[in-house]
This record gives sequence, C-alpha cells and structure tokens, in this order.
Amino acid sequence: MAITFLKVKVINPEHPKKKKECEFLVDSGAVYSVVPQNVLKGLGIKPTSSQEFILPNGEMIKRPIGNAYFEYQGKVRAAPVVFGDRGVFLLGATTLEASGLILDPIRRELRPLPMVLM
Repeated sequence: MAITFLKVKVINPEHPKKKKECEFLVDSGAVYSVVPQNVLKGLGIKPTSSQEFILPNGEMIKRPIGNAYFEYQGKVRAAPVVFGDRGVFLLGATTLEASGLILDPIRRELRPLPMVLM
C-alpha cells in the first residue's frame, strides 16, 4: 500500500502571520491532525482542552488539543490539532473534510469532497 505525504501550512488563528509549512502523512484513519507540541508552541498555539486517544496497539493516551488553521493549495480552513510528539505530523480526517477533501484509498490521492448542505 502506498502512503501519501502533503506539504501544508499550519497557521496560528489568533496571529495569522505566525505560520509554518510542514510535511504531513495523510492518515484518513485518524480523526484529528497531529503536530509536534514544540512546533505548535513555537507558533503560539495554545491548548484549549485535552482528549483521550486509543493508539493502534490499544494503549490509551491523553493529549492536549488546540485549534489551528491549515492551508493547502491556497485554501485556509480551521480544525482541531493534537499536541503530539516530536517529529509526528499526521493530517487527519477532520482537517481533510474541513478543507473539502477526501483521500481516494485506491489511488492515494486527494479528491474534492462532495459538499452537501441539508
């Protein structure tokens, strides 16, 4: 199975001039995106709460969560972000959906997400 990486800017929503381009592994199985806590703190993004998560090995961990803007191909959208370990950059389903994108599991490419208002 192929893996997909994207270069995406992470932006502090309170101070949009504070931004950093990062290379993310697209992880459509993850609900939220993960950015190392040292990167988020460097951008001035602060946690607003914390959440428990289940790791693939079944272990439960608790991590701080904040809010960030994510910019991809000129489109900026807001999404929750998990304060992760050093070197871990995961782009989760919530960020993809907020950006109007979905991962094609066969081609491992991003495609436009059909946006439905009901």
